[in-house]
Amino acid sequence: MSVVVGIDDSAVARHVLARAKEQARWRNAELHVVHIFHLPMVYTEAAINWDEVAEAQRSAVWAAVAEDFEIEDVKIERVDLEGYPPDVLVDYAAQVDAELLVVGTRGRGEIASLILGSTSQRVIHLAACDVLVVKAALGD
Repeated sequence: MSVVVGIDDSAVARHVLARAKEQARWRNAELHVVHIFHLPMVYTEAAINWDEVAEAQRSAVWAAVAEDFEIEDVKIERVDLEGYPPDVLVDYAAQVDAELLVVGTRGRGEIASLILGSTSQRVIHLAACDVLVVKAALGD
């Protein structure tokens, strides 16, 4: 049995991870903590080493949650993937036969979500398993 949680470099990531750990503990499940690097759509004539950009982002994300991995009561697997976050997260959850998929929401609002897309909304519609959407705490 497993719980999958998607994290990113947002301020809400640690809060989302904490809720996912609670769920994994309650379900006596393994926790898969997934970070997905998404290559941004940019036009530039400058030479950009996207592998370095991806590695820098991964390092920043994992450093921000490093102390959250220091628990003994939940088995945690760290996973790095690349692609469009909601689709990759849903595919990974199906691949490991997750019982629950946990994602956060930044609460951008309707206009920003329309333009930028909403990971949580897409995950809800695509996931075969239950989805827990963790709202950002007030003040985040």
